[in-house]
Amino acid sequence: MTPKKFLFVGGVVLVLLGLLGMFGILGPTAADSPFGDSWWFDGGENWAHLIIGLVALLALKVFPASSHRPLVMLVGVIALLIGIYSIFSQDFMGANLENPADTILHVLVGIWALLASKKKSDMGMNSPMSTPSTTV
Repeated sequence: MTPKKFLFVGGVVLVLLGLLGMFGILGPTAADSPFGDSWWFDGGENWAHLIIGLVALLALKVFPASSHRPLVMLVGVIALLIGIYSIFSQDFMGANLENPADTILHVLVGIWALLASKKKSDMGMNSPMSTPSTTV
């Protein structure tokens, strides 16, 4: 997966998670989640997911393609750090982190982002590399 695809897929998933939590499907309390105490998103997590997802989607339009790779790499590092942090604490800046579900989720997203950041970005349609050469 390329950084561009990571930002799109990750952005859509985060926006959906944020909205599902806000509308009482995955939170904002454990009683509101089908997973109960093992995995739910509180108000802080819902807002964080929504905002980060929207930023990822906006980055696709606002930032040049050359910045997608470092941005995805930064997301990977931050996700890994939050995953490691959640081993030792269940609170991050007011957001609840359930263990082990949040730890596993953040570590997997971090690995996914770092792997995606190693891929070359999608080439634009106007790139000479994207059009086949023809001979006459």
